[in-house]
Amino acid sequence: MKAGSAANIRVPAVSTALVVIALVHPARGESPAQWFRDGQAAVAKAKRQEPITGRAKNVILFIGDGMGITTVTAARIMEGQARGQPGEENELSFERLPYTALIKTYNTDAQVADSAGTMSAIVTGIKTRIGFLSVNQNAIRGDAASTKGNEATTILELAEKAGVATGVVSTTRLTHATPAACYAHSPDRDWEDDSDLPPAAKAAGFPDIARQLIELGVGDGLEVAFGGGRANFLPNSGADPEYADKTGRRTDGRDLVVEWLKRPGSAYAWNKAQFDAFDPMKTKHALALFEPSHMRYEHDRAGDASGEPSLSEMTAKAIDILARNSKGFFLMVEGGRIDHAHHDCNAYRALTDTIEFARAVNTARQKTDRGETLIIVTADHSHVFTMAGYPLRGSPILGKATDCDAASAAGSHLARDTHKLPFTTLGYANGPGYVDSAGRPDLTHVVTEDPDYKQETTVPLKSETHGGEDVPLYADGPQAHLFHGVLEQNVIFHVMVEALGLSAVPPSD
Repeated sequence: MKAGSAANIRVPAVSTALVVIALVHPARGESPAQWFRDGQAAVAKAKRQEPITGRAKNVILFIGDGMGITTVTAARIMEGQARGQPGEENELSFERLPYTALIKTYNTDAQVADSAGTMSAIVTGIKTRIGFLSVNQNAIRGDAASTKGNEATTILELAEKAGVATGVVSTTRLTHATPAACYAHSPDRDWEDDSDLPPAAKAAGFPDIARQLIELGVGDGLEVAFGGGRANFLPNSGADPEYADKTGRRTDGRDLVVEWLKRPGSAYAWNKAQFDAFDPMKTKHALALFEPSHMRYEHDRAGDASGEPSLSEMTAKAIDILARNSKGFFLMVEGGRIDHAHHDCNAYRALTDTIEFARAVNTARQKTDRGETLIIVTADHSHVFTMAGYPLRGSPILGKATDCDAASAAGSHLARDTHKLPFTTLGYANGPGYVDSAGRPDLTHVVTEDPDYKQETTVPLKSETHGGEDVPLYADGPQAHLFHGVLEQNVIFHVMVEALGLSAVPPSD
């Protein structure tokens, strides 16, 4: 840990105001000579870069759910424009990490993957089927009995066996696919509580995902679990503590929060005041469940009367608690609602959640020593999210595309389709923003920078789909240099095992 390190550096809130477009030298100091010097400096910096080859004490795995390359590019621009810059020259915090790779995301049975199969590959070292949580491809979807013998040990379980502290942090339900793959084994990602189990699984006593979090039978169990999904842990006979019209979902009568608190040194929070009261020096096992389902988007977080911490704040608190273990820690942090906003074709919330995700990475970098902590930032999959047209440099990323060829120093011209209608720079290949046979709407006077605006799509679907292209990975710290080139997604696990010096038993053929 770095003594006295700050938890976060805030940038101004994202503005929906138009960015002034400067056609000549839009960013400070730009010139042909400066571009040349910047290129020379980049080469010199690369020549000085030396890998850290020792063992990592800690590993922090950041997953931007659905954070494909277009999302990173658009969020980079949006963050820069919030600072009054053109935006394109900006860098998100994790883009400054020295080692990068491209990650192939397909599942064993799916060309375009889901979060369950992809996250399982990341944390177990083997690829598997769509919808599976840390069971191999020999299991059968929805068949609880097929789980036995096909479980795949996760990096979190290996860490617990070695006495390393462990944690999961997410803006989704903690029983959702990405966090669940870290600690649960299930042939169906949707078995989040016992009410989701089919009759055969329930009769066999198969543990639902929430139970598996509480009952993790490795080491002394999770030290940190922060996120949403409160209803999956509470009985349906009791009222939710925050919403009078809601109850828990469990039909077995169990209150898993009460069971969590039976362990020495355990604490629980469902609102920000309780979360802020967690004392890292006294709290050994911390559970926080801020919503019955998913946590709020970063843009909407301030509207929660009971309060929700940001992803950065949860990351900081998690590190403070986990760092007490002298053997180190493994922490997974997910910006999970990037994915949900994309499914809704709402680029504004997808990008503001990505910007907060980048702040969380910055928080982790400030609070840890790169000589002992491997930080990995990647995505589980992409989305069919596009950035197109030929907009002028510095054009508002959420705005309507401008026509760079038709622009002049006196102003800008909107780019138009074959029917002379303007269109936005950002769009989706499918989803709920589809325009019917009556034709595209005239966006001339539509405020496309509005947080609730849904970008147009080509194919009509109730929910936008994932994309199948490779996703980026960024890394720094011990063994980060092992990430390079184009890699299969399951390789990420093996780098983490190597960095932590753990021993993983290979599955039989």
